[in-house]
Amino acid sequence: MTKEHEYVARCFCGAVELSLVGAPKAMGYCHCESCRRWSAAPVNAFSLWAPDSVSVTRGEELLGVYARSPSSERRWCKRCGGHVLTEHPGMGLVDVYAASIEGFDFTPAVHVHYQETVLPLHDGLPKQKDLPAAMGGSGVLLPDEPADAAQGAP
Repeated sequence: MTKEHEYVARCFCGAVELSLVGAPKAMGYCHCESCRRWSAAPVNAFSLWAPDSVSVTRGEELLGVYARSPSSERRWCKRCGGHVLTEHPGMGLVDVYAASIEGFDFTPAVHVHYQETVLPLHDGLPKQKDLPAAMGGSGVLLPDEPADAAQGAP
């Protein structure tokens, strides 16, 4: 019997700590306006986990919650303001920010909400217009090409 991999994720100051067991259900980049504004970045590197794979092992009383919409409950450390995770109740998944997971081999497989991108990336990964159909999206793929090539520029 093989032991499942265990990871530790922390907020910026380390006061809030998570334990992650196993492997994420999906990894990729989110380009939606909500994630961009929340992370103050042009794109968010996500790792989606089953809720029973994620537990708060330290600092639960320091977690703040903000739900801009019913689809995302964002949690952050009240001490340092560091982002910790986002629960997605409709999908039954928890996004733990890939950069906060120690020793984690982030291997993105998809771009989601690519129709909202402000930073086009041409990396050969599938570009979902919104979300894959299995996650409640349209499943529509967008082309992975530079904007000028898509417009027929030489």
